[in-house]
Amino acid sequence: MKARGLIALSTAGLLLAACGTTTTERAATGGLAGAALGAAVDGSVAGALIGGAAGATLGAVTTKRSDNVNRRQYYDERAGRYYYQDSNGRYYWEDGSRR
Repeated sequence: MKARGLIALSTAGLLLAACGTTTTERAATGGLAGAALGAAVDGSVAGALIGGAAGATLGAVTTKRSDNVNRRQYYDERAGRYYYQDSNGRYYWEDGSRR
């Protein structure tokens, strides 16, 4: 029973490590999830610290799914910036902020 809970918590932590649109958001969510998992598994502050550090590191090195997608970019001459359209029809600047 304890192994199933550990597997479920680990899977949830890995999924949360990829949440967020920026590296900082992914590191923060990964760190919080890792700290919660570390405290739940080990039951001590040391477990929470180790889990938080591991989760933050994993969250910081992951990339969001759209970073790996080749997309067509357009150039806005007035703004002097590139933008693209996602699959839902929304427009974003090259840095990912809403246009």
